[in-house]
Amino acid sequence: MAHEFWKSAGVHLVEKNETGWLRATPDLIRAYLTRPEVHPIDESCAAEVATFEALMEDPFLVVPNARLATFKDSDAADNYRVVLGFRDVLKEAGTLEGAYLNLMRSGSITVPPVFIDQIVHIILAGSLSDVIDPVRLRAAELFFREQTVNTDDGRVILADQEIVEMHAGTSGLGTIGQLLTETGTPIRQIELDVLDDDNASIYWERSDRFDTVIDMRFGQPANHAFARAIPFIIMSVLRFIPKPARPLFFGVAVVLPLLSACSSGNSNDAVADANALNEHKIDAADVTTKQEADAQFLVKATSNALLEVELGKLLQARAAAPATRSYGTQLVQDRLALLGNLRTLAAANVNI
Repeated sequence: MAHEFWKSAGVHLVEKNETGWLRATPDLIRAYLTRPEVHPIDESCAAEVATFEALMEDPFLVVPNARLATFKDSDAADNYRVVLGFRDVLKEAGTLEGAYLNLMRSGSITVPPVFIDQIVHIILAGSLSDVIDPVRLRAAELFFREQTVNTDDGRVILADQEIVEMHAGTSGLGTIGQLLTETGTPIRQIELDVLDDDNASIYWERSDRFDTVIDMRFGQPANHAFARAIPFIIMSVLRFIPKPARPLFFGVAVVLPLLSACSSGNSNDAVADANALNEHKIDAADVTTKQEADAQFLVKATSNALLEVELGKLLQARAAAPATRSYGTQLVQDRLALLGNLRTLAAANVNI
């Protein structure tokens, strides 16, 4: 059963377009306008307050630079330029995924790194919504939260940098801990929980606290979970394989051999061919809701497995570390075996 996690990501402030990509809503822009760097204070001038109110009414309002130049506080005007520039990046791209790609391909990042981390946070929260493995979710935090690394006791421990710095200053005791630190009073050491398969359930109620740590040694659950998270962000941003509009079992039976045979071809074409056959037969099919849901799972599983085969081949060819190349080999072998099982499963259900 799926759990709620990363409520702080702001998924409720975006909406999916017809292709499943995430589009910024006015409420998302309003959330940025209410950041303390932008929100008016008692000393704000009338021009700044008026601009803020106009933007809260219409977050996509065009604000000329001449208007910002009328602010008495030049720092406030600069902050508005940063936030409005970020807004324009989202608006021009149309989607968060598109904005991320545009920024990464531009060769010149024009927005604060924290804003990019927030984009990734939202994208991953959406694409990983069905994941039930807490260790994989914790590993995915590496894409949008800075980590510190500790190699004591032969382990490779990753912890959230912000949380570590907070505990280092206050031992997790908030303002009381800060007071004790400033006065030189000894305070107890706080240890963060190392997340693994045995205690993974603690993550659900603590996902927005970012206060669990993981052991990234080869062979540990978190190491494998991180590798499993990589295809999700690649598929979320690049959308290599489009989701079929209405997958059916006979379409799955077609798509499996097509996908499996196209290791050097275009998997998008294979899925498109299968979809065309589906659409040709769809009117004659008597398909139950369960059959359609099962077929959708098979298509998604096949698409993911094919992508991971290609990722494994990439690791085999280009990874510098022998352990990484070995992992690539194992990934290819495992996913090819999975594709064979999926083909058998689809064939067993082809007559609907």
